[in-house]
Amino acid sequence: MKKTAIVVLLAAMAPISVAAEDVDLDAMRANVERYRDINVALADGYITPDNHCVSAEGEGLPPELGAMGVHYIHPAMLQITATEPRVDGTSTYTDWTQPSILIYEPQADGSMELVAVENLVFEAAWEGAGLGDAPVLNGRTWDHMADDPNTAGDEAHGFMPHFDQHVWLFRENPMGILMPFNPNVTCEHAGG
Repeated sequence: MKKTAIVVLLAAMAPISVAAEDVDLDAMRANVERYRDINVALADGYITPDNHCVSAEGEGLPPELGAMGVHYIHPAMLQITATEPRVDGTSTYTDWTQPSILIYEPQADGSMELVAVENLVFEAAWEGAGLGDAPVLNGRTWDHMADDPNTAGDEAHGFMPHFDQHVWLFRENPMGILMPFNPNVTCEHAGG
């Protein structure tokens, strides 16, 4: 077999890798600015399935990690196919001009403040589409989330195994703009 034929064969057998995506965070922030008004998010199809405010402590992690907040998902973007026993879908959606999840922090007056955005792709759909390794945003590989039944917390937050990436556009995060939890976010005023 010729050397070029072997190279082509090996390339065809290798998993397809998604190129790392670099996104201008200021442009991303400008794209989602309108969702600071939660009513605009609701009108555009974002919903919160359970109004649950995710905190590190509530997930069995050190409380000093802070919280994420309340996730408002866009079911059509996530291509939700089931909600029981866990949320499942066929999403391989990674468009940061219109993220599939908006994250709000409950305020003392009952209002919700947009603090971050997130995209989520279901692991089975991602692998089934032949997309290879986990997506990468601005040099950071997205988090792989799968519940470990041997722990008290729910590491996948009610979802089937997936990859997700948070971007703290509207709240400074001392751990980094792309980290999952933020010590500057709290669930103290969550209504349940």
